[in-house]
Parts: sequence; C-alpha cells; structure tokens
Amino acid sequence: MAGPGLSVKKRLLATLMIFSMMLCILMIRVGWVQIVKGEDYQKQAYEQQTRGRIISPKRGTIYDRNGKELAISASVETISVNPAEIRKSKKDPEMISIKLSEWLQMDKEKVLKKVTASSRYEIVKRKVDKEIGDQIRQWKQQEKIEGVYVDEDSKRFYPNRNLASHVIGFTGGDNQGLGGIEAVMEQYLKGVPGKILTEVDARGRGMPFSGEKHIDAQDGLNVVLTIDEAVQHFAEKALEKAIDDNKVLNGAAAIIMDPRNGEILAMASKPDFDLNNPMAAPPNVDASNWKGTTSQDIEILQKTVWRNKAVVDTYEPGSTFKAFTSAAGLEENVIRPDSPVTDATVTVGGWPINCWRPNAHGKETFTEGVYNSCNPVFVRVSQSLGVEKFYKYVKAFGFLDKTNLGLPGEAQSIFHKKPTEVDMAAASFGQRFQITPVQLITAYGAVANGGNLIRPHLVKEISDAEGNIVKKFEPEVVRNVISKKTSDELKEILEGVVSIGTGKNAYVKGYRVAGKTGTSETTETKSKGRYIASFSAFAPADNPVICALVILDHPNVYPHTGGMIAAPVAGKLVEDVLNYLGVERRYSEKDKETLTQEVYVPDLRNKSIEESKKALTALGLGFKVEGSGNNSSVVVDQIPKPNASISQKSVVILYTYQPDRSAMVKVPDLKNKTVSEATQMLADLGLNIKVNGMGTAVNQSHKAGAQVPKGEVVQVDFLHQDNIEDIH
Repeated sequence: MAGPGLSVKKRLLATLMIFSMMLCILMIRVGWVQIVKGEDYQKQAYEQQTRGRIISPKRGTIYDRNGKELAISASVETISVNPAEIRKSKKDPEMISIKLSEWLQMDKEKVLKKVTASSRYEIVKRKVDKEIGDQIRQWKQQEKIEGVYVDEDSKRFYPNRNLASHVIGFTGGDNQGLGGIEAVMEQYLKGVPGKILTEVDARGRGMPFSGEKHIDAQDGLNVVLTIDEAVQHFAEKALEKAIDDNKVLNGAAAIIMDPRNGEILAMASKPDFDLNNPMAAPPNVDASNWKGTTSQDIEILQKTVWRNKAVVDTYEPGSTFKAFTSAAGLEENVIRPDSPVTDATVTVGGWPINCWRPNAHGKETFTEGVYNSCNPVFVRVSQSLGVEKFYKYVKAFGFLDKTNLGLPGEAQSIFHKKPTEVDMAAASFGQRFQITPVQLITAYGAVANGGNLIRPHLVKEISDAEGNIVKKFEPEVVRNVISKKTSDELKEILEGVVSIGTGKNAYVKGYRVAGKTGTSETTETKSKGRYIASFSAFAPADNPVICALVILDHPNVYPHTGGMIAAPVAGKLVEDVLNYLGVERRYSEKDKETLTQEVYVPDLRNKSIEESKKALTALGLGFKVEGSGNNSSVVVDQIPKPNASISQKSVVILYTYQPDRSAMVKVPDLKNKTVSEATQMLADLGLNIKVNGMGTAVNQSHKAGAQVPKGEVVQVDFLHQDNIEDIH
C-alpha cells in the first residue's frame, strides 16, 4: 500500500511543478506583453483599429528684410480614397474613377487602380486647387459617396519667380526643402503634420457612429532673410544687361553685402530658373524631349541653372586680390603709401614677371603702383613679407576656410599645400590659386569696416505667425585681421584706383567708390579664350555701407578686362543701391564741373507756350517752338514725350500743330566721341542725349543712321578706354 501512495504523491508533485513552471512562464510572457512591449502593441492595436489621413502643415513664409514675401504657401487639397470603404458602400468603383479622373485630369485606369486597391488608404493626387476640391466635396455630399476624402494641403508659391532663386531654393512634392534656404532652414519651415483619425473594423471599413478625430497640424515658422528684394532686383538686372552687352558665355555672379555686419543684401547668379517650375528645361536644351525627372536631367540642371556661381564656383581672382597683398604689406610696415617702387621686371624662380604695361610707369609711389595695378610691385611686397607671413594673412582674411554663410554646396578654396616663393609671387597678384566669390567679398568687408573679418550670413531671424521673434542671428566677428590705421590707408588708396587708376569706369559722381579691377585666366583660356572679368568695390569709401562684387565668366568681346566691362557694371550697381538706401551724395569740385542733372519732362500739352516756357526754364531745360503763333498759343504736341528722363540743358520741342511724324532725323555715329562732342553733335540735329558714364562713347541706344523724330533722346554709354590692362 505504501508503494503506490508514494508513487501518486510523486506524480502529483511533478504535475504541480509543471503547472507552476507553466504559470511562471505565462506570467513572464504576460509581463513582457503588458510591460515591456505594451506600448508597442497598444500602438499597433490603435493603428489597426483606426485609419489616419495626414494633414500637411502650412510651410513657413520666407520674407526679405523688409517683410516682402519671397516664398509663401497657398492652400490646396489632397484627394485620397479608402478602397475598403468604397467596396462596403456598394458604389460603382468605375463611376467614382471616371468622376475623379475628370476633375483631376488624370488617366481613368490609374485612378481605378487606386480605387480598387487592396489597401485602406491611397493618395490619388496632391496639390489640387481648392476650387476642384470644393467640387468633389459637393459631389460626395450629393451622391452620398463614402471612402473618398478631400483634405487640407498646401503648395509652395514664389511670387517673384526667378528672383533670388539660388538663395531661396525650392520644395519637392512632399513640401520638403530641396535647395537654398528652403533646405537649410527646413527644421524651422516645415511645421508638424496633423491627422484625421477614424475608427475602422478588421477589414479597414469605417465603424458606424465613430466620427472623426482631428489632430491639427502645426504650421512652420517664418524665416526673415537679410536679402533686400529691391537690391536683389538691381543686381539681377545689372547682370542680365552685362551678359547681353558683353556676350557672356558662362554666366555671371554679383553680391552686395553690408560690411558692418556681414548681412548679404543681394546674391545673384546667372543663369537662373523659375522657382515655380524648377525642373523646366534650361536654356539651349531641347524642351521637346525634356522630362526634368531623370538622373541625366537633374545633372544638367545642377550644372547649369541650379548652380549658384557666387558660392559653389571657384576662380582665380586676379588683381582684385592685390588689395590683400597691400593690406599685409601696410600692416607689417614693409611698405608705406608713399614708398618709392618700380614696375621693372622681377624674376622669381627663373620666371620673369612684368607689368601689364611693361616699363610704362617706371618709378612711382606704392599708391601709384596700386592705381596702375603693376604686378612687379606686389611681387616685391610679398617677397618683403616672406612665404610664412604672406600666407598668414591669406589665412587671416579667410581664404583658406569656407565662409559657412548658410547655403548648401559652398566650395573650398584651392591653394598649394606647401607653397614656394614662386607660388607666393603669383598669388601676390591673384594667380595660381582659386577662391569663391563669397570669400572675396567677405575679405573686402574686413578692409572696409576697419579690419574685422565678419562671417557673411543670409538669415536675419526666425519668427512665428504672430510676428514674435523665435531666434535672432547676430553678426559674428571671426577675427581682427588688420588695424584701423591700415584699413583707412587702404581705403584711401582703393578710392584712388577708381578716381584715378584702372577702375575709373566704376566712378560715380557724388559717391566715393573704392575698388579694384580683376582679369584672370582659366584652364580653358588657351583652347577657348575663356577669361573672367571682375570688379570688387565698397562705398562710400570713407564710411562704407555696402561692398559689391561683379563677376563675368567668359565674355566674348574685346577688350574682356575687368576695368572695361565689369567696372562699369559695378559702378552703376553701387550707384543704384546707394541711391535706394538714401545715402546722400557729396559732390566733389570735379563732379560739379561735369554734373548733368537728370529731370523728367513735364506734360505740356494743352498748356500755353508762355506757361510751357516757364515750366521748362524752372527745370533747367531749353525749348524750341515749332509752328506759328504767340505765347498764348496752345501746345498741341511735344518731343520728348511727357515723363521722359533727360539731362538738364536738353531741348524740348513744342509744337503748336500736329507734327508730321514722317519727318525724321538721322542719328550720327557717336563712337569714340567725348561727352561734350556727342552732346553737341546731337544738339545740332535737334536731338537730346542721356549720358551714362564718363570717357568716350562706346555704345548708343539708336544705331548710327537710324531715323528718329526731332527731340528724341539718345542714350549714350561712355567709358574710359585708356586702362585696358592685360591679364593680371
């Protein structure tokens, strides 16, 4: 009897242990599910029991410094379907597909494929106009259509199209930033998506009486740039004209910066593109075979219209770099403004280096050497500094580092890793190394502001929808490079370059402009004749408020030098910007002697001859009466027309009868004439002149021999042509 009882007890004990072990395993499993994985399983269950549709947030607005909108988000719709819900509703999927394809202008078969898919959620089309979305909503309500959704969305829109396209950037199909500020400031601009949640059964069909839960989207923050829309417009128009006038083959770039704080007021690069259609075929590309989506298409876009030459291109700066060799020499006291120098040939490593005008200048002061842009002068300054000290200033001015101004793709400069004396000699006048345009203007800013290298930047602040500032970007001084004394001396010298030296074509009456010309070779110079003409400036010279840089890549004209083709562009740009900023003109005695004030012609029609004479005399304009009559006679017509801009002392012709427009005057050839000669030639024919620049005439708005009516205004461009410096 004892034996079997013991056996039963053992079996019971074993069973108890097994059940206890199973219970422990079950408890561990429950703990794992409830505690360790509980949150994940809850999330999965929630997702299984609900269907969510995304509400796109409104992307933040990009403003210029004055609050003008550069990039905005317009309200649009996203059309989506729930195929399971449509099947449950017993509505004909084909009918729904036909209706949607008509409204959305899509292929019916593609829509049908989405409507009948074995899924809970299919996007039919994004970025649908609100008008279409409202029509679909009305149709849904009238026909009691279930499973078709019209949800809020937003679409990026750029009101100024091409303006500042490389700076602003653009967005993709999901409203994500794909270039420029749109990409760099993505974390601020994008916002947080919202959701529309609906309870569903196991088959993904909506539960009766469940309703919808809205989780609102959080709109993105706004970005305020340092860019000034008007200044940007000036820069882009100046480049467009320069490209056209000089047949520039490889694009151009311009930058306007405030040297006092590093704020970029304008950054233009040509060619550019329409931000509302960034994938469009670039110029000179066959649009008939263009898709804009292939890898080959994207590569073409990146190399052409998407390329921001001001930031991603490197080039030899040529003589614009001589300002920094001068700064180093003055700071280290190896040269003084009045030190005697010579343009005689200097030989370095067996390589003879001459002035662009060999042996023409002879002995001169260092200041005159800068005016004349003599290469040997700068080589000797660099030799006085030595390789180590010379490149210490190259680094100090920021040429060995990226500026990190806040745009994607900024290029790294290219210098010899272990420079020799020959490398230094060439570098002293801007050759055998490459930098970016933004590096150059940043360094000029240090010369202009008293010696501080300030990091350039494009973003001024981040703000919310109420205008509250969330984040402010303050100016950042990288380092002090030169003393104020050196800065003041160099500013005075560079002002002389414009008023006396090779930069005379950048001279602006009333504004003291300082700057330096540059003409450099490229690797394609021998095979394709590709040169880069540039001019870097700041103004007013004694108290600079702007720096300006203009670069023309591969001008297909002669002369192709910076002094001849880039300087006048930069001078006009500086004048336009300073005038816009309200900087007061201060005319020198020389300016006053040659000053011709521009005035607008008043509307004199239907006024008496006497009244008209008084009005014209008050504006400093002359007059000539055509037709019989006395002072009480009425003016029937006039030339120039009302509101035409002409110079003072110009003549307005007053007609007391309706003139015969067929009576014309032949425009003379004004090429190489001085301002006074051209003015007199036109006046003798009864024509007026609008003067641009100084020197001798190089271009006129009406071709020689053209027939124009008396009193017509002929616009004439003048340039100094005695400073056609060679490559340096």
